[in-house]
Amino acid sequence: MSMWWNKHLNVDTNEGVLQQLQLLHSDGINLSIDELLHYQSKASLLNLAPKKAVQGHLSGNYLARSKGRGMEFDEVRHYQTGDDIRAIDWRVTARTGTTHTKLFKEEVERPVLIATDLGQSMFFGSKLLFKSVQACHIASLVAWHAKKRGDRIGGLVFNEIEHQELKPRSRLHGVLHYLHALEELHTQGLADWQQNQQSDGSYFIENCNRLRQLVRPGSLVYLITDGNHFTEEALLPLTQLSSHCELVICQVWDPLEVELPESRHKTSVAITDGTMKQQLTLGDKKTAERYQQKAQIMNQFKQQMYQKAGARYINFSSGSSIEQQLKSGVESWIR
Repeated sequence: MSMWWNKHLNVDTNEGVLQQLQLLHSDGINLSIDELLHYQSKASLLNLAPKKAVQGHLSGNYLARSKGRGMEFDEVRHYQTGDDIRAIDWRVTARTGTTHTKLFKEEVERPVLIATDLGQSMFFGSKLLFKSVQACHIASLVAWHAKKRGDRIGGLVFNEIEHQELKPRSRLHGVLHYLHALEELHTQGLADWQQNQQSDGSYFIENCNRLRQLVRPGSLVYLITDGNHFTEEALLPLTQLSSHCELVICQVWDPLEVELPESRHKTSVAITDGTMKQQLTLGDKKTAERYQQKAQIMNQFKQQMYQKAGARYINFSSGSSIEQQLKSGVESWIR
């Protein structure tokens, strides 16, 4: 289901939505540095602790799952040939009569790289925010949390025409460098969207390859996208990446992409993907069921692809704030 609603459909502007937008310092369509700075105070909403073994070799703030010499004691086990004799636990050895050695958790540094997809299909929203704006909010939250932990932040911001590669930087410089890239490419992408620029999706594959080349082993990588251009060709570089890094895919979706709005009366409306047009009837139960079934099939396909890539994935709706979703749990699709 690659279609999105006619771009002239008005975003829901009821009082509740306007209040939410005010709290987010956003109009839901354009992107400003102010709304990205807003997430500095929300950094505690995330936990970037490693979920898999980290294969980097630099010292830093994370505890690797692998056993080795390091800063924090982990456990004692029987001495094995090749173990460092300096790590022998003489107290346990004397008490048990069998040689035991100490094992330690090793601290390793893990750069955080964020890849944000700002392609044309991201410029759509029916309730609160454009998917593109929500994607930038997610990227901002990840960046601020990484900065709070003392990690270096870098990554990739891309669309059909342009991409910006940002090498990991430490402290505030890394965050602000990334946020300015988000603002710049979002502004460009919005202008292209308004001019009906089209995409064949090849840009997504190209930037997955760029991301694989940019990332170093042991990094934590966030890929933020709607997944509309995720194909077998994109699967290969991401699978290679996840073999030596931790990959998290944040899929951004809009409520209107998964189910039609309710209507008491049958109303014919037009939808378009920018090229093809189709008529749908709101208020028709069978039409609504077929629409939702197709959306579920597409979502299942995307999630299977993410699993094949060896990634963890999280679904974020553009219909409510990140804070609301993280506090209520976002691991499920809908319902």
